[in-house]
Amino acid sequence: MSANHLVVAGRVTGRSTATSIKTITRVRNFASIAPVTFYDPGRFAARDIAIIDPATWHHYQPGWTLVGGGFKTKQELRRPLQDLIDEKLNFYNDGVSTFSPEDNTITLSRGDRVEYEQLVVCPGIHVNYQSIKGLPEALADPSSSVSSIYGYETCDKVFRTIKKLETGTAIFSQPAGIVKCAGAPQKIMWLALDHWRRAGLYDSSNLSASPITISFATGLPVMFGVPKYSAVLEQLRQDRAVEGLFQHDLVAIDGDRATFARPDGAEHVTRIFDLLHAVPKMGPHAFVKNSALANGDGYVDVDETSLRHKKYHNVWSAGDASSLPTSKTLAAITSQAPVLVQNLLQAIEGESPKDTYDGYTSCPLLTGESKVMLAEFKYGGVPKETFNGWLGVDQAVPRRAFYHLKKDFFPWVYDRYMVKGTWGGAKG
Repeated sequence: MSANHLVVAGRVTGRSTATSIKTITRVRNFASIAPVTFYDPGRFAARDIAIIDPATWHHYQPGWTLVGGGFKTKQELRRPLQDLIDEKLNFYNDGVSTFSPEDNTITLSRGDRVEYEQLVVCPGIHVNYQSIKGLPEALADPSSSVSSIYGYETCDKVFRTIKKLETGTAIFSQPAGIVKCAGAPQKIMWLALDHWRRAGLYDSSNLSASPITISFATGLPVMFGVPKYSAVLEQLRQDRAVEGLFQHDLVAIDGDRATFARPDGAEHVTRIFDLLHAVPKMGPHAFVKNSALANGDGYVDVDETSLRHKKYHNVWSAGDASSLPTSKTLAAITSQAPVLVQNLLQAIEGESPKDTYDGYTSCPLLTGESKVMLAEFKYGGVPKETFNGWLGVDQAVPRRAFYHLKKDFFPWVYDRYMVKGTWGGAKG
């Protein structure tokens, strides 16, 4: 995984050759504000826009669930970052050490100083494997039955453990707090259940005779944060005889023992497992959290409609690193990006931001049986469904057509349009 991605505008000084630039970009995680989004030959000259990013590869991370389910390889879901950068842009293959918004500068990891006119910060969030005691060691052990779809190095281990399991208890965890793509921890569970059902290893109608049993251990009190979709997923859990361990937050792994914290100081619960899919806790990168740009929770403190920083009006943020109170998904960023760009361009012209973001996000929830529940909603967990408004289709019902959107269409669109900044979210 890459880290420290951002977008900046200004000029580079220090050990780097001094260059006049107006924008420096960097992208990460499920997010993508592609450099070309900002490029306007009538407004910017070549090298006015530059990218700061220490990564070598750019990953289509929503596809890692499909890798875990055995439908894709992880190699086909990554591209060299250099291939995505327009030749008109400067590229600084480095990370960020500190922000100094009072004097409009940032310091890079190698010590170079960047002065900017407009700064856009979108580094994503940090996946903290150390947040679960014993998890890094379990993931690194090829003989262990512990895996996770949340990393490039581990996502292909998931399907290997699923195929290997022929009898026993499978536990799928979801932490309390913010995670990238909050539906993904159960997506992989439904795909695994589907695999075992087809192999004759899981029988929801007769659990006593089923070789495999399944538990979903979530730090949340419900299956999903949006009531409309949560109700359907809860019914699905019951119909498929999956044990629900609600408000069970995975904190430690020791061999075949998983320990969960309980709310309000209740005694920890330990469960024996034969397969464990673990999702680490996540949070802001330290270089963001410890900066003047962050709010009390460590995220870039921006207005939820304009995406402009509440204090520093030449600073902007989108995606997982931002304080926007919506789910952290690719769909959210593709809707945020056009708003941010238009507002940034208006600010450069001395105008007040006019475009607004309503919190739109989407979670294509793989539910097995080659079906997907296409959850789409905005701020407040209010459904905002594309196909319901267009065709009257209730998107809380898992459908095969939505499955092909997730498996085939979205990766195609991402590769050809999203990373080029020519996709406007649900508006296309």
